[in-house]
Amino acid sequence: MPAANPHSMARHSSKLLSFQLSRPQSDKNGPRVGCLAFQGRNPIDTPHYVAVSSRGAVPHLSQDMTRDNTSIRAVYTAVEDSSSYWSPQVIEKAAHQSQVPPVFNFPAPPNESPLRKFIALQKKTLLILGTRRIPPLPCPASSTSSAISIVTSLGFGMLACTDYAEAIQRLQPDIVLGMGDVLFGHKPGVKRKDLMGDRTLVWLKELISAMENEEDGTPKTALFAPILPIEAEQQTNYLDDLQDELKDSVSGLVLYNSASIDAIPMNLRGLPRLSLGDATSPHKLLDAMALGMDAFTIPFIDDATDGGIAFCFSFPAHRDANLKGQLALGIDMWSSAFASDVSPLQTDCQCYTCTNHHRAFVQHLLNAKEMLGWVLLQLHNHHIIDEFFAGARDSIHSGCFEGDRVKFENTYAAELPAKTGQGPRVRGYQFRSEGKGGPRKNPVAYRPLDDRKEKFPESAFPNPEADAEDLEQQGFAEKVKS
Repeated sequence: MPAANPHSMARHSSKLLSFQLSRPQSDKNGPRVGCLAFQGRNPIDTPHYVAVSSRGAVPHLSQDMTRDNTSIRAVYTAVEDSSSYWSPQVIEKAAHQSQVPPVFNFPAPPNESPLRKFIALQKKTLLILGTRRIPPLPCPASSTSSAISIVTSLGFGMLACTDYAEAIQRLQPDIVLGMGDVLFGHKPGVKRKDLMGDRTLVWLKELISAMENEEDGTPKTALFAPILPIEAEQQTNYLDDLQDELKDSVSGLVLYNSASIDAIPMNLRGLPRLSLGDATSPHKLLDAMALGMDAFTIPFIDDATDGGIAFCFSFPAHRDANLKGQLALGIDMWSSAFASDVSPLQTDCQCYTCTNHHRAFVQHLLNAKEMLGWVLLQLHNHHIIDEFFAGARDSIHSGCFEGDRVKFENTYAAELPAKTGQGPRVRGYQFRSEGKGGPRKNPVAYRPLDDRKEKFPESAFPNPEADAEDLEQQGFAEKVKS
């Protein structure tokens, strides 16, 4: 194969999507800055992040709140996360197997996505569709040659490649991630690694065939091909076909592990790269940027918000010369120390929360279990992440990224602080199945308000003829003494 032209690697363009590197890598791996543009959507400067949605909405935020008070430009949603309402045929427990999923019949103009209309996503926001939610939960069943195992609100099930292809055709997302044979929760064995590349290649070809056989002959969706989280030598056949036979049908790459960047063939290195949630802290994000990652899904944003943590970091870091030790990446807003603190969550922060409210208000909302508390934290945390990536892009442009990364590592703690309060109620499928007898995921919502709680289960409703002494004895009232 002829060597790749380094100048051609600085730009990728197709009928739907273009990706221009304004600062190409100087070597095989290294930080890079670019611009991802999709027809009819807001361009995205990279490195950047893709907001992770739950059933099509960013957790805690309504669509109008997302539009008016965040700078989110791309949203990831999963077939698994919403299969109970758009693909019931893949769920064994679903009733009415022949029923057409509601989203398939949702009214939309011919050139617009029914999925976008169904979840009320803004027209300028990039819509990315994948198979599994982020982060994915391990499944008890293994993938087969034609389907992957998924976890839904109705239980475990299988998502066939043919069903996924049909969903893509009918839902018309902007970008779709190829179906990869990837294990979560444990490492694959030698034999399984051999199957992973073969299965992924077959599924990718099926998706390409289905997407290119549309009525007008023009695909409406850009395809990102998986790079598997195994050694390059163990997916050689897949990578060879990807760069030779399939490269003209692929608009980007999706990686499950940042270390897999080394496996990307040279003539595909100009494609945009999306990392699926393996970065668990800002430090890990910077490490992945240093390798040349372009876009990220970041589950720790939602985890921090659920835990009542407000981000308080910045990049490049501004370190006080008199500082001893490291700064925290966030502050625990459950703490009673903020009960009378009327300062913003972070000094000089220009987010909606910090310009309109203060720490005492957010602390009160969390302790009162008011959902507005998590809304305000989510707005703040996404703003901090926006500023973080903007700082990273400027640092890469100026050639100071490596020094700024080291300074950030020395300034801030390696992990986010542990949460101390109980977050919002969680769904059962957000937790790994542990069988019967496991601990309650959510606390009991309602309890008696006094020490007579033991009397209530034992007492019957009072007789209409009961007098004051009878009511007092049953615990329903106290007799007023004259």
